[in-house]
Parts: sequence; C-alpha cells; structure tokens
Amino acid sequence: MTVKIGILGYGNLGKGIESEIKKNPDMELYGVFTRRDKSTVKASEGTKVYNISEAAEHKGNIDVMILCGGSATDLPEQTPEFAKLFNVVDSFDTHARIGEHFKNVDEAAKASGKAALISCGWDPGMFSLMRLYGSCVLPEGKDYTFWGKGISQGHSDAIRRIEGVVDARQYTIPVEAALEAAKSGEKPELTTRQKHTRECFVVVEEGADKKAIEEKIVTMPNYFSDYDTTVHFVTMEELKRDHSGMPHGGTVIRSGETGPSNEYKDVIEYSLKLDSNPYFTSSVLLAFARAVARLNKEGKSGAMTVFDIAPAYLSPLSGEELRHTML
Repeated sequence: MTVKIGILGYGNLGKGIESEIKKNPDMELYGVFTRRDKSTVKASEGTKVYNISEAAEHKGNIDVMILCGGSATDLPEQTPEFAKLFNVVDSFDTHARIGEHFKNVDEAAKASGKAALISCGWDPGMFSLMRLYGSCVLPEGKDYTFWGKGISQGHSDAIRRIEGVVDARQYTIPVEAALEAAKSGEKPELTTRQKHTRECFVVVEEGADKKAIEEKIVTMPNYFSDYDTTVHFVTMEELKRDHSGMPHGGTVIRSGETGPSNEYKDVIEYSLKLDSNPYFTSSVLLAFARAVARLNKEGKSGAMTVFDIAPAYLSPLSGEELRHTML
C-alpha cells in the first residue's frame, strides 16, 4: 500500500519529513499544513501547501498526519484535535507529561476510530525501546541514558517561547566521568544533575530584561530546573555563525549481572551520533507512520507508543523478506 503523508508544521522537522519521504518508495507526500499565510511558505517544488484551517476538508485523503509542533504548547492541543480527523504521529518529548498526553489523545482517537502514536522519535522513541529491551534481558540491573553533546529541538523551542526571546539554541552535554562510570558495569548511583549539563545560547529583543529571562530559563520545570544550566546571550549573527547546525546523539546503557551468583557483569550499549537531529527524527517518524497506517487498516484505534508496535510493521519488507535478510 502507498501511505499518503500529511505534514502539520513546516519548521526543521517538517522540512526533514518532506525530504526523507523521497527515500521511502511506498510513501508519498500529500501536502504541508501551516499556520502561516500559505503564500509565504517556500516549500520544495511540487509540494502542496494548505492552511491549517483547511485540514478538515482533507479528511479521508491522508493516511497519516505527522505533527511537527513543539511539545511545550503545540502538541498537547494539536494531537488530540487532529486525532479526531486523521491517524497521527507526534514527537511529544516532555517525559513528565507523557501519561497525561496519552490519555487525552487516546480518548480522541478511540472516539474517531483513528490510530495515534505519541512520543515517537529517538528519545522518547528508539531509546525507549532500548531501555525496555535492556530491562527485559537483564532484569537485575540499572538503566542509564545520556544525551548529547547536541542541540535539543524541544528545549530550544521552550526557550523561544519566553517573552523577549528572539531565537535560541540549547545544548545538552553529558558529563564524561558519569558516562564512563555507567559503562564500567559497577552500577553507580547518578543523579540527573550529575549526568548532564545544559548550555543555552539566546538572542533577545533590544531592551529585554536578560536577568529575568535567564531566571525563567534556569528555573523552568521539566526542562532546566534539575540541571546545571549556563545561559549565554549572543547576537543573531553569532547564533547563525556558530550554532546553525543541528547535531545530536546519545547513549542508552543497561548494566546488569548474570550467572548463579550474579558473578558475570554485562553491559548493553546503544548509541547514536547524528549530524542532523531533525532529519534523523524525521526518518524515525516516517517508519512508525508506516506502522500506524497498517495497524489502523487492520482495525487498531486509540493512542499507542513505540512499545505497542511490533518491529515488522516498521519495514516495507514482507515477513518472508525480513526472515531471509535480517533474522
């Protein structure tokens, strides 16, 4: 089956999905939906652009709508709303609010008979799966997740929502000593603050109260309050010159023991090194969008996470092809 993809939001992530669709022969782009005046959106040649207010008119024509808004304010409203019309996939990444978000989306999607995958990407998403696999294989053990060094799209977006901020980039940086301790197999106790630092580069409006903005950043719950956070105020020229890339990555570690007396130390490690966070995240979202379209066609509705989807649904290959080439 050909999966028709809609893109809601045309920032870095939306542009990444537009690009990566071309690498999936079983997918086609239906169009981009934007809050902006669509005449001002410079999409790639051949991409149709619609205003978000027109979305309901396209119900039935789109197999999966991928929502590319921010987790701070966009997705908590958009995902339940659009799950009333389409199968949806989002990358909601505020870990502390995933349960609440799941409940809201589940109610909307079940009522409409649509399938809705939330919190998909590489973390939450691929890293979540690695944590699950690791804890199942090594039931007596500890999990460690390290992010970076890299730019967090969600955290950068949260800073940009602060009044007086023009633009911002936030780097998540693992503490090297903590990373090496986790890899040692000794299962150290590490606090959130011990594992990572956060570094912010912020452009503000002329005359903005920098001290107040810095205070809002470092005390922001679910984003910065649990970390040692450094804020640098820079010019737009400096931001574009020094922080225009979108690198990221990280490592998931499961440290445990096997053997009759737990005498054997075992460490499972999964890592990513990404030149472009949004383009890699786009690739993950598209693989799972394929699964969502298939599952809904089989009658599945309601909210899901990556834990609920069998790996075979992600691949365009048949079961026979997968067994022959990858098992």
